[in-house]
Amino acid sequence: MSTGPIFFAAPWLLVALVALPLLWLVLRAIPPAPIRRLFPGVALLLGLQDDDSVTDRTPWWLLLLRLLALAALIIGLASPVLNPNNRLTDSKTGPVLIVLDGGWPSARDWSDRLEMTNRMVGDAAKDARPVAILNLSRPEAPVFQSAADLRQQVEGMQPLGWTPTQKDIAATIATLPKEQSFETLWISDGLARDGREALLTALETYGPVSIFESGTPMIAMAPVRFENGEVLIDLRREKAHGPQEFEVEAHGRDPNGTKRILANLSVSFNADEKSASAILDLPSELRGRLDYFQIKGQKGAGSIALTDDSLRRREVALVSEIENREGLELLSPLHYLERALRPSSDLIRGSISEVLPANPDAIVFADVASVSPNEEATLLEWVSNGGLLLRFAGPKLAASDISRREEEPLMPTRLRQGGRSVGGTMSWGAPKSLSPFPENSPFAGLSIPDDVKITAQVMAQPDPTLADRVIAQLDDGTPLVTRKKLGQGQIVLFHVTANAEWSSLPLSGLFVEMLQRLASSTSVQSQTAQELAGTVWQPASVLTGMGSLESGKDLPGVPGDKLASAPLGPTLQAGLYDSGSQTFARNVLHADTVLEAVTWPEGKIVAGFTPAQETPLGGWLISLTLILLMIDILAALALTGRLPMRGSRRSVAPLLFAALILFAAAPHPSLADDQRIIDATAEVTLGHILTGNSAVDGTAQAGLFGLSETLFFRTSVEPAAPMAVNLEIDELSVFPLLYWPITPDQPRPSDKAYAKLNRYLHSGGMILFDTRDADIASFGAASPNGRKLQQLAAPLDIPPLEPVASDHVLTRTFYLLQDFPGRYNSRDVWAEAAPVDAEKIVGMPFRNLNDNVSPVIIGGNDWAAAWAMDQRGQPLFSVGRGLSGERQREMAYRFGVNLVMHVLTGNYKSDQVHVPALLERLGQ
Repeated sequence: MSTGPIFFAAPWLLVALVALPLLWLVLRAIPPAPIRRLFPGVALLLGLQDDDSVTDRTPWWLLLLRLLALAALIIGLASPVLNPNNRLTDSKTGPVLIVLDGGWPSARDWSDRLEMTNRMVGDAAKDARPVAILNLSRPEAPVFQSAADLRQQVEGMQPLGWTPTQKDIAATIATLPKEQSFETLWISDGLARDGREALLTALETYGPVSIFESGTPMIAMAPVRFENGEVLIDLRREKAHGPQEFEVEAHGRDPNGTKRILANLSVSFNADEKSASAILDLPSELRGRLDYFQIKGQKGAGSIALTDDSLRRREVALVSEIENREGLELLSPLHYLERALRPSSDLIRGSISEVLPANPDAIVFADVASVSPNEEATLLEWVSNGGLLLRFAGPKLAASDISRREEEPLMPTRLRQGGRSVGGTMSWGAPKSLSPFPENSPFAGLSIPDDVKITAQVMAQPDPTLADRVIAQLDDGTPLVTRKKLGQGQIVLFHVTANAEWSSLPLSGLFVEMLQRLASSTSVQSQTAQELAGTVWQPASVLTGMGSLESGKDLPGVPGDKLASAPLGPTLQAGLYDSGSQTFARNVLHADTVLEAVTWPEGKIVAGFTPAQETPLGGWLISLTLILLMIDILAALALTGRLPMRGSRRSVAPLLFAALILFAAAPHPSLADDQRIIDATAEVTLGHILTGNSAVDGTAQAGLFGLSETLFFRTSVEPAAPMAVNLEIDELSVFPLLYWPITPDQPRPSDKAYAKLNRYLHSGGMILFDTRDADIASFGAASPNGRKLQQLAAPLDIPPLEPVASDHVLTRTFYLLQDFPGRYNSRDVWAEAAPVDAEKIVGMPFRNLNDNVSPVIIGGNDWAAAWAMDQRGQPLFSVGRGLSGERQREMAYRFGVNLVMHVLTGNYKSDQVHVPALLERLGQ
């Protein structure tokens, strides 16, 4: 039974409240009667009249106190709950349909959505209502079943890598049962899409519809673009949530092939904007190593933008019939091409037959007039597969008969006989300038310097297709650059030479920019669906809704015309696609995608995910009953004169009132501390003991964070974020390892804290004491930190210690170690001493050392400083110098891994079954 925000688990007990008026008469009993004594002098009082009569009944306030105690007991036994987590509507009968959008936008808070779904299924189970779950991203007919059977399916649900389309929603409406009513609980992702209104209208015909949305903002990344030699990163959000700043990480592989973050960039939203962009300037070598960009701290496929050939470094082959001659480099066309392309491309030199096997992205002909038939066929196939053939005119091309009567396959247009000379001594007119580039040209937006002049060119033969193929022209309208599409590739002709013989263009920065624009246009990313028609792309890896990459080798190929623009779904998923030597990245967002927040019909109430905190009241009410009964006992004793008190009976009421005030003001346990301990039990959590020195405590926190990250990447242990531990108030048993840095002035813990520490050591916990002074002292009292350690450790029940032996299990728990360095490298590291009878036996390479985990490890190598790293994984403190210092840091990480694995696994590595493998690793 529920009454407003209070829910009663056993409401039938409230019937006892009806008996309270009857109890009033029963409770009017006089407090315990006085003892009767015979006293002869009482006879003198017989016959006297007393004008002031005093009632012999219980005072009204005491009766009220007893009634309140009984009422609190009855209500407490009825198990009242404040703000019960009941998400269903007032209806308690009939089926329940839970609707999920189920696409990648839900990944940002998927755990909350699963918790919400579980809560809905649990509420339906209380009322024995059948439940069905409908995922709009994968439309299927809803099947209503018992909540117990459905609950097992909820935990395995994952968001899909696409969102429901209007076609999917229409299919969903068609699968709804025709002759059945049900209640709908819709967990929405908050994004507007076509078909929502129709689905809402259809669901309302079956029964009430409740809508739930998360308050977590939606942030997604559009495909990364490469423009003007820079990487353009574009973020989108569905609402203007005020100014926001996000960090974007560029993930790739270093020269050793190790995956790591190669670059970081901050992207800021203005208060009233829904998109934000930033430019990342990366060297071409680094761009070619990128795999994807990710918004730091965000989950799901929407926070990731995969990269493809559009960002990698191009391979360009240079072919010329004129070689560079010593002292005449400025006359060679290859000299200018090399200077322009080398910063952004890998260059290959050779003949056509030599460069084609390398399958370059572009081939440049510098005044090459003709090729053999076999080379022509091979070039045509290469261009059709996506290559760029870039040709430059020259004296040989102008004097040849190439593409005169009919258009040659390797030429973008027909040419006139000879060439055109303007501005020379034997010609009329002045040198020509360039006209502004048209919008459909790959050179659009480039500024044209005034000093770029053209003095000679080869002329294009007028043709009906010529106008569509001109991408640059002179101010008199004659073509300067023409282009022809051929399959997936293109052929481009500069009607001037690649050197300064016919123009000053190769001497300007415009020449470099034009070549870079053409080189970047070799990416399939710039091709439309029509241009990709007829090709088939095989998925190499696909992006899940949670943002992880999975192999796509078992998925069918995707036609090229659908790859670029078709909506995502089961047959076309976001990911990387291959076609021969080319790679195409299909992300969840297009470059023109706009995220819009959904607008529900007026009057439709949208609830959030976070319910009011559920608070059981039964225990508090029963405690109140006991308090009231104790007060009743004191009051009864006071009224009968059996409670020694100073003053009259009128002082009883103020005394009771003061007792109530003290009870209300008494401190209660902190729920926040309980939740913190609960969080620490969810995963392996390392803790560091607070010293009161903020710098030391900060280093300890960063050090355990670095050690946790190392464990996550190198072992099967996946620790949670480390926690600071206050010995006076925190529970210690949830931490497998406590790191205790020693400072000379840290306070001594209380006796209660020492009792907790001894229980922790006896129950299998480990404390790593670090005096952090190995650079100036060895283990002992030779330093202030060492003397402080002796004072702090004196009340602890620590077993006898000895230096860690070379065959101690700590040296082989995970890595094979002989030293345990931190920021400093001292061999004085102490652990629990081995038993007296632990002798090395013939044939046994390792002693049978103590069978338990050492409760303490003591040293002074400042391990936290060596482990410490920031959120980007960068070390915070220097260790040693050069390569030897980095090696020492690596060994510190290995010691930390061995330490944690020793705590978690015990001494299983001391079993003889491991000995052969260990001896082989040791080379013995």
